[in-house]
Amino acid sequence: MNQSIAAGAGASPVAATPSLHRWGQLVMGIVCMAMIANLQYGWTLFVNPIADKHGWSRAAIQVAFTIFVLTETWLVPIEGYLVDKFGPRPVVLAGGVLCALGWVMNSYADTLTMLYIAAAIGGIGAGAVYGTCVGNALKWFPDRRGLAAGLTAAGFGAGSALTIVPISAFIHSHGYEAAFLYFGLGQGLVVFVLALFLTRAPDTKKMSGISSINVQQSKRDYSPAQVLRQPVFWVMYLMFVMVAAGGLMATAQLGPIAKDFKIGDIPVDIMGLVLPALTFALAIDRVLNGLTRPFFGWVSDQIGREPTMFIAFALEAVGILALYTFGQHPVAFVILTGVVFFAWGEIYSLFPSTCADTFGSKYAASNAGLLYTAKGTASLLVPLSSVLATATGSWHAVFIVASVMNAVAAILAWFVLRPMRRAHMNKLAD
Repeated sequence: MNQSIAAGAGASPVAATPSLHRWGQLVMGIVCMAMIANLQYGWTLFVNPIADKHGWSRAAIQVAFTIFVLTETWLVPIEGYLVDKFGPRPVVLAGGVLCALGWVMNSYADTLTMLYIAAAIGGIGAGAVYGTCVGNALKWFPDRRGLAAGLTAAGFGAGSALTIVPISAFIHSHGYEAAFLYFGLGQGLVVFVLALFLTRAPDTKKMSGISSINVQQSKRDYSPAQVLRQPVFWVMYLMFVMVAAGGLMATAQLGPIAKDFKIGDIPVDIMGLVLPALTFALAIDRVLNGLTRPFFGWVSDQIGREPTMFIAFALEAVGILALYTFGQHPVAFVILTGVVFFAWGEIYSLFPSTCADTFGSKYAASNAGLLYTAKGTASLLVPLSSVLATATGSWHAVFIVASVMNAVAAILAWFVLRPMRRAHMNKLAD
């Protein structure tokens, strides 16, 4: 079936809706994602200042990051259900308010308990926005799922790129508390306003619209309860956990790693731009972590989901090893962290699109939310990485474990997931 069928006459639900409208919905979703990106990707900038002020251990502070990721991810199936039932607007409205409240509370937190509660509130809000925007993209673009999910996820991956330098500077000039307060209020307000214009996607149950023979789509819509009974779902879940764990470790621990490597504040000059190594790495990482999502999403639309997974996960395994081996050099640290994030961020386009391809569009937000909880499961390994590094006296074991998990995920994509999904689709076609 070619794309002209998907864009064709009255039989297509998407064609009945002006093309500009669905692209407008996509753009608003991307902006909303960009506004919540700092809740995760900006966190590493705050870890050391919080520790310096209160004397709390890094491991104790990173529990807040784990709580944030758990609440952001494990509640997404519920938020996805609300989106499937009531549409995206009320869910994103509530999410914007909670995201702002979480960071405002962080600015006043003088106990670990308050820091943890703020993390939970911010996580619920971020999950509401994230799950809604990705689910909405999957529904509005059944003909370009990889690309649409990738562009939406790119807002979350690259959204903090423009604000990493301002937040870092604001922390140094006004303190981390003021950065939490003012950036939190501003980001939440933008999400709240844009939510007013989000609308429900039309029914795309009968559409496939993918021109590539390498991307099969289910003609049946599976409810979340039915999805949980499918072995192919649990293979995807395991792979998601493996790949997400290494990236989350790098996201949360990049600041401490740079400090232990003694390179965080060393100026790095690349193409005439001079920044401290950690700040430079974070800015480049956000851009590459964003670009990889639509790039690999588009690639997967062309060559298939599993081959794309194999390439990306294998690259991540190599990148993590290279970062550990050569990362003590400031320039290498900046470049190799970029490689790691480029090879990691695509999971947020590949897995949602693969899930919708496999289990249908009707419950796409709920089902993608179920799979997204794998990120929360992976986050449980983040505090363990601090403990392992402390116990062994270096980051060696952490990097080796992360690299091996990515290599195993690459093998699973090609030799397990690929034949399982093919059998699943062929069974439905019979």
